[in-house]
Amino acid sequence: MSEFLSYLAANDREDDRIPPLAELSQKLGVSIAILREQMEVARALGLVEVKPKTGIRRLPYTFKPAVKQSLTYAISTDQAYFSLYADLRKHIEQVYWIEAVPLLTPKDHDLLRSFIQRAKDKLNAVPAQIPHTEHREFHLAFYRRLNNPFVLGLLETYWELYEEVGLNVFTDYNYLQKVWKYHEVIVDAICNGDLLAGSQALSDHMDLLQQRPKTSTNQKFE
Repeated sequence: MSEFLSYLAANDREDDRIPPLAELSQKLGVSIAILREQMEVARALGLVEVKPKTGIRRLPYTFKPAVKQSLTYAISTDQAYFSLYADLRKHIEQVYWIEAVPLLTPKDHDLLRSFIQRAKDKLNAVPAQIPHTEHREFHLAFYRRLNNPFVLGLLETYWELYEEVGLNVFTDYNYLQKVWKYHEVIVDAICNGDLLAGSQALSDHMDLLQQRPKTSTNQKFE
């Protein structure tokens, strides 16, 4: 690791505030110019933030920035990489399903139902709206109690890149209705304690992405 990252790791349990680069330069024996370059890497990884009034501050660890940087580059070279990543995301959700869902609380169950209702309201609105935010938060809600930043980082990255490749822009209305029907089946299974039925519905739902209608990007819901 660089001197700056080594400093962050070695002082992980101390105050979130990081000394100015001039002070760190003397302490670590590295020039300010080099430290500034190393700090920019840490910023790109989401490890620190730099603001005029507050200076350098350590951020809670998250895996997403590093994954997103790499995947964004990959998709920029070939959009087929997103399909490969989508397959990875599918397996991650399925593998961690049995471990994650029992951790959900009754409040989590209510939250999942609220996403379904909000999505229905959007789909039934005039004009209809795509419930992308609800779709994203619905799926991520299953795994937030795992306390595993790597699982959550991989899944969060999928949904952010889902937007960037345009999958949130348009889809067939009947397809969307089918998606949210599966979501209802999933939540009903969870609330009834039938995790296997919920897992099967999740798997069937994910297979829908392969059946997604091919449409013109000129057509879209508002």
